[in-house]
Amino acid sequence: MYQVTFSEQAMHELNQLDQLAQLDAIDPISGLRPEQLAHPREPLGRFHRGEKEFYRLRAGDFRFYFEVRGDTLHVDYILHKNSLEDFLLHNKLPVS
Repeated sequence: MYQVTFSEQAMHELNQLDQLAQLDAIDPISGLRPEQLAHPREPLGRFHRGEKEFYRLRAGDFRFYFEVRGDTLHVDYILHKNSLEDFLLHNKLPVS
């Protein structure tokens, strides 16, 4: 099991949901195992952005973009599945 941490952007997205929806949203990422990260399969994917290796996890209406930092999964972004930001990040285009 990994510890899961969240960036400021990710926490902002989570805080917009009620508590039950928050738990439903983070359940898929909190249960990830090392074997799944070693060999990602849908709904989990892996890509490189510059020097960093990111993972993308589809969870309902949200997409979690995160990095592995030792025994921690650090969620950099939580984006809605149909947002422009998700499209840009998923397709490795510049995002501000």
